[in-house]
Amino acid sequence: MPFLPSGKPCWLLLLIVFPAILVSAQNTGRLFGYVKDSRTQQAIPGVSILLEGTTLGITTDERGYYSLTGVPPKSYNIRASYLGYKTLTKFDVVVTTGNAVALDFDLEESASELGEVIIQASPFIKTLETPNSIQSLGQQEIKSYPGGNNDVAKVVQSLPGVSGSVGFRNDIIIRGGAPNENVYYLDAVEVPIINHFATQGAAGGPAGILNVSFIKDVTLASGGFAARYDNPLSGVLQFQQRTGNPENRQFNFRLSATEVAGTLEGPLGKKNGNTTFIASVRRSYLQLLFKLIGLPFLPSYWDYQYKVTHKIDDKNELNLVGVGSIDRLTLDPPTGREDGETLPEFYSRLAILDGIPTNNQWTSTAGINWKRLIKNGYFNLTASGNLFTNKAEKYENDDPNQPARFLYNSSENEGKLRFDLTRTYGTWTLSYGANLQYSAYTNSTFNRIRNQTLDAQGNVLEPGFTVDYQTRFSFWRMGAFGQLSKSLLNDKLKASAGIRTDGNTFMDKGLDFTRTLSPRLALSYSLTNSFNLNASVGRYYKIPPYTILGFRDPGTNELVNRRTKYIRSDHYVAGVEYLPTQATRITVEGFYKKYNNYPVSALNGISLANFGGDFQILGNEAVTSNGKSRAYGLEFLVQQKLTNNLYGILAYTWYKSQFTGADGSTYIPSAWDNRNLISFTGGYKFPRNWELGVRFRYLGGRPYTPIDSAATLRDYEVAGGIVLDYSQLNTQRLRAFNSLDARLDKKWNFKGWFLDVFLEIQNVYNSSNPDIPSYTLIRNEDGSIQKPNQLIGLAPDNSTILPTIGLIIEL
Repeated sequence: MPFLPSGKPCWLLLLIVFPAILVSAQNTGRLFGYVKDSRTQQAIPGVSILLEGTTLGITTDERGYYSLTGVPPKSYNIRASYLGYKTLTKFDVVVTTGNAVALDFDLEESASELGEVIIQASPFIKTLETPNSIQSLGQQEIKSYPGGNNDVAKVVQSLPGVSGSVGFRNDIIIRGGAPNENVYYLDAVEVPIINHFATQGAAGGPAGILNVSFIKDVTLASGGFAARYDNPLSGVLQFQQRTGNPENRQFNFRLSATEVAGTLEGPLGKKNGNTTFIASVRRSYLQLLFKLIGLPFLPSYWDYQYKVTHKIDDKNELNLVGVGSIDRLTLDPPTGREDGETLPEFYSRLAILDGIPTNNQWTSTAGINWKRLIKNGYFNLTASGNLFTNKAEKYENDDPNQPARFLYNSSENEGKLRFDLTRTYGTWTLSYGANLQYSAYTNSTFNRIRNQTLDAQGNVLEPGFTVDYQTRFSFWRMGAFGQLSKSLLNDKLKASAGIRTDGNTFMDKGLDFTRTLSPRLALSYSLTNSFNLNASVGRYYKIPPYTILGFRDPGTNELVNRRTKYIRSDHYVAGVEYLPTQATRITVEGFYKKYNNYPVSALNGISLANFGGDFQILGNEAVTSNGKSRAYGLEFLVQQKLTNNLYGILAYTWYKSQFTGADGSTYIPSAWDNRNLISFTGGYKFPRNWELGVRFRYLGGRPYTPIDSAATLRDYEVAGGIVLDYSQLNTQRLRAFNSLDARLDKKWNFKGWFLDVFLEIQNVYNSSNPDIPSYTLIRNEDGSIQKPNQLIGLAPDNSTILPTIGLIIEL
């Protein structure tokens, strides 16, 4: 619910009344979870689970399961230890009297032969395949992220190398790569769309689909990708979901500035049985808020998410996973100036409306994963399907009875089968597998791009240009991989080598698997218990998006982009890691990425790597595959897990991102070339369940392309806004941007339920948002365009402080 400074915030009453009630209540919470071997995934019985600073603890049973009751509500660091394994500590585990906390441990075998000596495992994620360029955020770090509005897609913007977007969108831009260079996994199921109102051909959008109440942790790999993943060029994001409570039903209700959400979980069937579920539904009320503040477009959405886990026996487990969304964007065009509205404000509203079509999207992903434990290992078999439909319309004067400017109707349908097996042989680990995918794509496009130019006598000087075509096709994709890893020198040196290849039945030479052979190598050496040297090198391939593959020449009806190639990216990464304490990590990494075969627009010679960060459709045009790119830089990270009530992440990245156009030789800054990124996210836990979190961001000014005034005057009404002068591509640069967000939480633990009331303030010191210079046409009082066309500049006013309150209830 929006916080109204002029009103009397009734939630302050809670701060007065609830503490008095709390004093008289002595309530406790519960922890449960499983402990497994990190390499083989076998259950480990007899593991000691201890809450640091207390005498509370328990040991796991023969299933590796534990359930600890009677835990006083507060934040704990929780330790799991067992002879022969490294002791692992999970930090900042918040126990409440509401929902029970699911907390799993994956323990790593110790190479030491020192008997009873305790060897600590690092709480910071690091794998044999990916020893560097990998970061992870835990459940509490995700839930309390300030300025994120409970949006998981925004949380990763606190990690090094991730620039994100300024403003409304959730674009994840990693180390200077385009937003469509990442892949996303929800448990073992690939999810191509993670945002509402997604940019087709990319992945960004204004709000995330995934429900924060489901997420156990988020892991980002920005280099050194394991060979099991196909299609990443810049990042692999893994969203690990927790399982439902096996003992009791519980409910989570969340109300925020933009949405209301409910999550239900528990056992299916008898208590402590073999089947659990967790399911949620969310509804936005953005359309009401936008209507209230006078914006001319009204977005609304629903989404849902579920997970069902069934343990067949001690070696077999099934997981059914699903997520989907329904998005609707309608327009609310003004009929004239409102009372008290200035002319510039009126023009700004109309300029926003000029470039926005009505839009309806539907996404759905569902998958089932079978995980089976075998001797010294395990395998995963995953079958999944996903559907994305996207319909957009724009008419003259936003009147369906007038001529159309833009009509678009598209669908993407995928069916996937993945298999991977991991087995250990002493200090060796072998992984291999394959994937098969059926893809179907349809597209109907009508797009008036350019008006014809006439002389004084009405003769045509330059013809107009309209794209009008329909396409429908399907094809198969397939791939295979292998990866071999080994620990040497008493676990001081770790090495991993992998290779994969991919093909398809659509592209010319798509079945030549030698063209996509992608080897990779990763090394990690422990100089001391605190210092590690890490390095990786690898080649990665990505198939162009369906919007590119499915484009037909309007004149010949030919699928002209069959000749495109897989986009290639070669990564070189090296760095040092220092662990001064068990809870602190400092890393410095250098990286270099070199791209080949990048799609370049045949219409204007511009690399498509510069697009995908807005609400347009990426790649719905003819392209060539002669573009190149390079991105290189240096990253610095300090991460502090909860210690003495303080936690935080400080990251700095310096980088350059450059792409070529059609000539393949002249490098210019890309649209993501911010150069300098600084982020700090942290918080402090005060007594009596108060917590303050802050997020600071600094993004260097990004390049932009100036306006083509003549083309804008001619084509504004069909282009839906200004036309850019691509002969001066990215020759201008915006000023740098910085902002501070804050979140204050107050929590109460009652008997059998829990309440968290939070106040979140975005852009605390009212920093203005740098934006590309905006223009529109001079209008009449009723909003119609004056003739002849005349441009007028709009002074962007993107400075706003956004305070909101929300609440979370657990039952």
